[in-house]
Amino acid sequence: MTEIHTPRLLLRRWTDDDLIPMAEVNADPAVMRWIRDGAVLDLEQTAEAIERWEEEWDDEGFGLFAVELLGSGELIGFTGLSVPGFLPEVLPAVEIGWRLGRQFWGQGYASEAAHAAMEFALQDRGLDRLVSICRVENRASENVMRKLGMALDRETVHPVHGHALHVHAIDLTEYQA
Repeated sequence: MTEIHTPRLLLRRWTDDDLIPMAEVNADPAVMRWIRDGAVLDLEQTAEAIERWEEEWDDEGFGLFAVELLGSGELIGFTGLSVPGFLPEVLPAVEIGWRLGRQFWGQGYASEAAHAAMEFALQDRGLDRLVSICRVENRASENVMRKLGMALDRETVHPVHGHALHVHAIDLTEYQA
């Protein structure tokens, strides 16, 4: 089982116990505001998403990590790697992304977890480039991208939902862990 420890977090594969807390994250309109069309996800949709994330681990050798607080074991959301199939113009590519419960925003957890996932991409999976994609107005995610050393690669439009997107990228051969 792939696990990564940071000073405050554990990044790990998904378990059945993660369904309810992740569904709570996905049910928050503030969290989902910048995701796809902004619609929240229910319990069944969250279960399907977790199943897809685990399948990506099996198919690609990487995926989205469940992120929990080391001190309490509480699930706070996810971070990790995925293939951004929804945006064919950037393929082939691997995206680094994150989604945390609102009560965990502004505490540096997204950056901490994403740094660990980036090191995993470089050191354990041998990837040489990552992208990160967000809606243009999502300043908080863009701040995390900058902290990761990513630079704006292109502006484009979501092919289904029509909103403007920023694609940031980093060449991992130049990344200093």
